[in-house]
Amino acid sequence: MAAGKEIRGKIKSFENTKKITKAMEMVAASKMRKAQDRMRAARPYADKIRNITANLSKATPEYKHPFVVKNSGSGAVGMIIVTTDKGLCGGLNTNVLRAVTNKMRELDAAGTQVRAVAIGNKGFNFLNRIGATVAAHATQLGDVPHLDKLIGPVKVLLDQYAEGKLDAVYLCYTKFINTMKQEPLVEQLLPLSTERLAQTEAEKSAYGWDYLYEPDAQSVIDNLMVRYTEALVFQAVAENMASEQSARMVAMKAATDNAGNLINEFKLVYNKTRQAGITKELSEIVSGAAALGG
Repeated sequence: MAAGKEIRGKIKSFENTKKITKAMEMVAASKMRKAQDRMRAARPYADKIRNITANLSKATPEYKHPFVVKNSGSGAVGMIIVTTDKGLCGGLNTNVLRAVTNKMRELDAAGTQVRAVAIGNKGFNFLNRIGATVAAHATQLGDVPHLDKLIGPVKVLLDQYAEGKLDAVYLCYTKFINTMKQEPLVEQLLPLSTERLAQTEAEKSAYGWDYLYEPDAQSVIDNLMVRYTEALVFQAVAENMASEQSARMVAMKAATDNAGNLINEFKLVYNKTRQAGITKELSEIVSGAAALGG
């Protein structure tokens, strides 16, 4: 009976775990929908500011902002690494950090120093473990990204690039594709490529007007370029948060299903053990009765 009691204890433990993972799955599903809405809501702002920035850059070809000028010779690059603060979201952080590690090895082989900004606790801890140079970090962002928490750490690398201390700045995050698929990306943020500022024919016709600048064209473009770059980082964080909730929902569903399978297996073992015990008792009773009768 001791074995049966032990199996019952395990079944109870798995049932409790299943309740927790099921609750976490439902919470993640609810948060995922909100995170997706926030991610989609951020896109029109980024598109609008990109169009205006592209138009202003074409309208004033005599001025080139530092963010569109290619630097060389500094021997260093910056990396903004976006991860989650919490775990239990499958291989989400592992995949993006693997991509970051591969990029760092590639840069290290070329003799280039890497200065990192960590957004999210998991990435910050990882960078500290591998001994990377962390210029700034932002953790405990919560479920809703706030631009004021991101601007400070990101500005460190933007300023260094504008001063010519970095050759490039890379943005590393997990892009949300759909509920079942999230893609780790390491893409160049600075210098801003022509593809990023490219406009469709419809966008060109929509923004085909002349501008009056106050105080002057350079000041306006400087501010817009910084705002646009911050918008790109904010969009990446919003995408990463949507990916986090999707990955957590899928991971918790898998955990719930696994707990259910284990409960069924242990119930089968318990029933077999119990049946074996009853059969043994019956055979002992029959044997005893036969001995007494003899």
